[in-house]
Amino acid sequence: MSVVISGSIATDHLMSYPGKFSEQFLPDQLDKISMSFLVSDLEVRRGGVGANIAFAMGVLGQNPYLLGAAGQDFDEYDQWLTKHGVDTTLVRIEDSLHTARFVCTTDTEQAQLASFYPGAMAQASKADLGFVTGKIGTPDIVLIGANDPGAMVTLTEECRAAGVPFAADPSQQLVSLDAEQITTLVDGAAYLFSNEYELGLILHRTGWTAEELDSRVGVRVTTKGKDGASVFSAEGEVSVGVVPARTVVDPTGLGDAFRAGFLTGVRNGRSVERAAQLGALIATYVIETTGPQEWTMDADEATARLREAFGEDAAQELAELLPA
Repeated sequence: MSVVISGSIATDHLMSYPGKFSEQFLPDQLDKISMSFLVSDLEVRRGGVGANIAFAMGVLGQNPYLLGAAGQDFDEYDQWLTKHGVDTTLVRIEDSLHTARFVCTTDTEQAQLASFYPGAMAQASKADLGFVTGKIGTPDIVLIGANDPGAMVTLTEECRAAGVPFAADPSQQLVSLDAEQITTLVDGAAYLFSNEYELGLILHRTGWTAEELDSRVGVRVTTKGKDGASVFSAEGEVSVGVVPARTVVDPTGLGDAFRAGFLTGVRNGRSVERAAQLGALIATYVIETTGPQEWTMDADEATARLREAFGEDAAQELAELLPA
């Protein structure tokens, strides 16, 4: 069963300023602003919704295809993903551009000054279903994650027309989408992923009730932070708690990790409840580390954590999906 993960590919450049931005601005000079801040540290992290999900599925031995656009600087990132079980055959390289980049400086009050350079991501529409089928044939399922909005809509329409099952995961792009675009992305999805706030945006923009939304998708998965996740399907609602974190370091990529675990579960024949429990486990590993692709897993320890959180049956059913 081939799974294609479509979504953004990016790097995050994160800096810390050991002071307060608010103390450096002159209110009557903002129209002439020209400033530079001496930062105390720099962290460069691999990220992007598509890459994060594909990475986690790769670690779980699922050999996903990553679909998206990257730039001339992708070589090192490519090697990293390949090393962790991701097939990058479907990553289009734009030689005249750089890979998408998020640059952010945070002060001691958690105020931030940030910029996002889309770079090659703006060309993601070239990575369409025809590009996929020409390379690997027809996939069994395509997850359509946050990316260039036009590319997301086009790929969804192509999957629907070709009868290719797709999972909708518009996430942070929802704020820039109108009702028509959201309807296109969601209607007929085998799976719909969102957090509670994103669910609210979908319902508000479309005017649907939750029941109407559920009638349009196969399975709706709503993550709820510290309260776990709820899964809605024709069989009813299933609620799953979290795997307790030993320390909370960085929530970046938490939702991506959950999606990777969930998809790994269902594509290996597990129930939606078990799939959500695996998603909860992977999410906890991510929140315990800095960066969405820096976590590692020991199978025996992971099985013990599943047993502690969800019981012996869950641990036994999910243990064989964990990396050796």
